Amino acid sequence: MATLNNRPRFALTGHAGNQLELTAQAGCRIEVFVLADDIIRVLVLPDGELHGPRTWAIAPGMEDVPLEGRDRRDMSGFGETPYTVSASAERLVVQTACIRLTINLDGGFCAWDVLQDGIWRRVLNDRRTQAYNFGWWDSRVYHYVERQRGEMYVGLGERAGSLDRANQHYEMRNIDAMGYSARTTDPLYKHIPFYVTWQPETSTGFGLFYDTLADCHFDMGRELDNYHGLYRHFIAEHGDLDYYFIASPGTPMSAVRRFTWLTGRPAWMPKWGLGYSGSTMSYTDAPDAQHRMGEFIDRCREHDILCDSFHLSSGYTSIGKKRYVFNWNHDKFPDIDGFVDGYLQHGVRLCANIKPCLLHDHPAFDDVQKAGLLVSDRDGDPAWVQFWDEVGAYLDFTNPATIDWWKARVKESLLRHGIAATWNDNNEFEIWTPNAIAHGFGKPYPAHQVKVLQTQLMMRASRDAQREHAPGKRPFLVSRSGGVGMHRYVQTWSGDNSTSWETLRFNLKMGLGLAMSGVSNSGHDIGGFSGPAPEPELFARWVAFGIFLPRFSIHSWNDDGSVNEPWMYPDLTRQIAGLIKLRYRLIPYLYELLWQSHRDYEPALRPMFAEFPHDPRCLVDGDDMMLGASLLVAPVVEPGQDAREVYLPAGSRWVAYWSGDAFDGGAFVRLPAPFDEPVMLIREGGVIPLNMAEQHFARPADERAFIVVPFDGAGIARGGCIEDDGESEAWRSGEQGRWNVSIESSADELVLVIDRVGRMPREQSLVQVLIPGGETRPVTCADMDLAADETTAGWRRITVRFPSKSQ
Repeated sequence: MATLNNRPRFALTGHAGNQLELTAQAGCRIEVFVLADDIIRVLVLPDGELHGPRTWAIAPGMEDVPLEGRDRRDMSGFGETPYTVSASAERLVVQTACIRLTINLDGGFCAWDVLQDGIWRRVLNDRRTQAYNFGWWDSRVYHYVERQRGEMYVGLGERAGSLDRANQHYEMRNIDAMGYSARTTDPLYKHIPFYVTWQPETSTGFGLFYDTLADCHFDMGRELDNYHGLYRHFIAEHGDLDYYFIASPGTPMSAVRRFTWLTGRPAWMPKWGLGYSGSTMSYTDAPDAQHRMGEFIDRCREHDILCDSFHLSSGYTSIGKKRYVFNWNHDKFPDIDGFVDGYLQHGVRLCANIKPCLLHDHPAFDDVQKAGLLVSDRDGDPAWVQFWDEVGAYLDFTNPATIDWWKARVKESLLRHGIAATWNDNNEFEIWTPNAIAHGFGKPYPAHQVKVLQTQLMMRASRDAQREHAPGKRPFLVSRSGGVGMHRYVQTWSGDNSTSWETLRFNLKMGLGLAMSGVSNSGHDIGGFSGPAPEPELFARWVAFGIFLPRFSIHSWNDDGSVNEPWMYPDLTRQIAGLIKLRYRLIPYLYELLWQSHRDYEPALRPMFAEFPHDPRCLVDGDDMMLGASLLVAPVVEPGQDAREVYLPAGSRWVAYWSGDAFDGGAFVRLPAPFDEPVMLIREGGVIPLNMAEQHFARPADERAFIVVPFDGAGIARGGCIEDDGESEAWRSGEQGRWNVSIESSADELVLVIDRVGRMPREQSLVQVLIPGGETRPVTCADMDLAADETTAGWRRITVRFPSKSQ
């Protein structure tokens, strides 16, 4: 029976295992899935039927999903969760150890409570003046919820503007936004319909993930309608309302970890992917491209610029002025194998650009079309799209035959020559016509409804090609576009940014938004990709920021034809080379953070408020970030500055990296910020693993050392880092070791413990531990000899010697 406003009246009609079903006489159905103490899923079906395709997003703790997707009612990966159900004539209550969901049977409205410190706190209500679309409006999917004043919203992947999404409107539709404004442009390259709501007054939060491939919109309070009170809403162009509520009491980080777990284990990539990656459009566009590429190696050697890889732009595929994926221009590259081998001899791997669209005059176009591998219209003709300066058609990765064709081309055209990785680019799949049809693994559906799926399957096919070619090596690949689950496959970056100070400031926030959406392995085009060449000061500040990100690549397509390179400004080359060496010194820490992301789903980059949610000053949208839990990074994002004011969160002491000076938290400090000494501070109790070996181009060296900031009073500072060969899959069978370092503080002494466990890739008998120079307590070592204890440059350097194996 319908009630007021023709709302459907629900009743509990099914209850088995972790699933409940509510139905109404009008044919509406709501399904509730209790997935964990802190995760409950709600599926709203206005006509009782699923309309969307399978899911490629849900992979709880897994490395992947079936190629053809996962059935939306597949509960594998979720354990049994105790919960209770109680019902009355008016409502149904589902309760776990952490969540209480109350469903009003008149209309199906949901109310969510989260248990924190023994108290149930109401964190979310559906909007009572219409929350869902039960066929009242159109065929789109709607979800309206009430909005509380003072709430913060963080996530939605890669967005322009402030980190806090409150009072803004966003469109999620992957698009090639070259030269975008990092402050205002929307939409951008990625499709991640997840965000965290944080309520500072109660220190309670939750995450909402909408499992959809559809183009969608999020209004976070920008829209206002007097008839409905304060609200925010989600709208998808098609499909189903299928959303996951993730409780996050006490810290917003819990929702991020659980969402990352829910959508799959982040890829464990080779260590060389953390090194500097050279790149520029101009080298491969030049008629003597192979020679120009050789000059890059010469200049790295000349200026002692450390480098692990180079991103080979698409000019290598050119015929005339156009680009044809998997084609090699033999005039530009007369000796492909010699070219690749020359780079490898210097320890520099190549990551080749590949694109998913074949231009109409591509040499393989006719054969690919006849084989049915392209996205086509309803008559079987290619679904033509604009691609760069031509017309072409996208490959259809929902067709297994296309995937096989793609993998074969990746192996034959690239990997067999020694190319190490693929750069999956221009893969937004901008298909707008409703007449284009995707194969759909045998169940065709409109191609414009699964654009982001094509992106995901493209990167998966590229990864699988690497696995098939070299099963013993970890794949490394990069993708510009992507969606939920992309972290299972790729490293990414924020696309074709513009050259400006504003971009530097807001790209920082963009990277934090990605990390809070489950994607930690990211970076930006250092210096800016599109527009004028960066002025010297801006370039130096870009590099000084970029060295802290998991992806570090200097890449450009400057309007004046110039190239962003480490040596582009001779007066700065020494400082740039030094910054890159600083990056290499920090790689053990970055490698450990990506291991924590893979193993424990921890975000590598963290907004200040997420790490310190109880400090009101950290709620301000600033220009600082935490790199892991232990290192505060404060880049200079304005011109003409020689110092940087930094707020140090309360509750900890902080130690400046360059001076060793200690500062109490809960206050602002002003620190010098020359170009080659970016401001960074280590948190009390933190451990930062370092590579202290002297390194030079093409002569890698590794010597582990650790910065440790002991507690001023009693406490234990502890941390460490993962160790393996950095490249192979041997870690899966236990070929991996770990350093564990701790310093226990008391009033009278510091007790240092260094433990090596598992299989270490190299022997090291002496280890340096740096503690602040102002620390005067004596150090004692457990099971090690104290070889030296000296103070220099603000740091007290403790050198310990491990007993020899014969002992």
